[in-house]
Amino acid sequence: MAEITLKGLAHSYSKSPSSHSDYAIRQMDHVWHQGGAYALLGPSGCGKSTLLNIISGLLEPSEGDVLFDGHRVNELPPEERNIAQVFQFPVIYDTMTVYDNLAFPLRNMNTPEYKVDPKVREIADILDLTPLLSRKAKNLTADEKQKVSMGRGLVRDDVSAILFDEPLTVIDPQLKWKLRRKLKEIHERFNITMIYVTHDQLEASTFADKIAVMYDGQVVQFGTPRELFEKPAHTFVGYFIGSPGMNFMSVSHQAGKVMFGELPLPVNEAVSRSVAAAGSSNIKLGIRPEFITVSNSPEPNSVPIEVVNLQDLGTYSLLSFTLNDQLFKARLPEGHALIGDAAHAVFSDQHIALYVDEYLVEIGHE
Repeated sequence: MAEITLKGLAHSYSKSPSSHSDYAIRQMDHVWHQGGAYALLGPSGCGKSTLLNIISGLLEPSEGDVLFDGHRVNELPPEERNIAQVFQFPVIYDTMTVYDNLAFPLRNMNTPEYKVDPKVREIADILDLTPLLSRKAKNLTADEKQKVSMGRGLVRDDVSAILFDEPLTVIDPQLKWKLRRKLKEIHERFNITMIYVTHDQLEASTFADKIAVMYDGQVVQFGTPRELFEKPAHTFVGYFIGSPGMNFMSVSHQAGKVMFGELPLPVNEAVSRSVAAAGSSNIKLGIRPEFITVSNSPEPNSVPIEVVNLQDLGTYSLLSFTLNDQLFKARLPEGHALIGDAAHAVFSDQHIALYVDEYLVEIGHE
């Protein structure tokens, strides 16, 4: 196992980078602690796979250092880092049996056969591959092939970390949950450092104890699934985490009031003072759909809204509405009263978040 440290790390595919836009990975410092189960979460193109390939040694960073247990490994090839990497598409030998595929990494290290057999059978049992050990890999289903690919990483005792690059993309949706749980069980059993790259927040939160959210080549927040939901540190995290994501309003402070365009918002004094003190032209208030209450008649501190549609999703309903010509979402509990075309919304003061230049700022309470 290894503690993986990224120190002043940056990478550009351009020979002469001159601006932030030239970097796939913008300068970052980050630590993956030994034995942790981590997810690297973000949209396509944010730099997730580039970062994973730098950690594994498939790519050398343009700037900064990669440290394994405090030792710089920038120039070390993957085979000398004791890293196992599981890719989006299974990497196995179709002409070999499942047994021989699992045994291959051990045999490649000249492991005695009497040690190979019990290890192969242990991993096969964990991954429910025992009935398939004598079958040729070319005859396996996509999910079975991916389990063999995972097993090839797990079979070695000397692995420092296992890196998963969107490993369930080609798996049938009905089997994804089962495989995610299997990976979680494997981590708990072997306590190996695992980093799981995905664009799917459900995959990330099911697998990982902590999630690093990437946006525009940077880790903008690192925390537990609960922390990412309850206290997103960046507007992108608020938007990306949650179903649906956080609602945002660009606001200003004028004549003692917080203004959303030409509409004064009925916020408390703490929010008003914090907006006034922000000192930026890029100020946003954010609130999750779960913390908006909607009624047909005016309530204290409510604002009038225009209903767009209401989707009944069984255990809750999702209301789309406009305020000041901007679309918002509210999550209404099961059994909520029917809402007419014109209604009123209240934004819970205690759940309003303030963002200045896209980053979370604490609201001062005096």
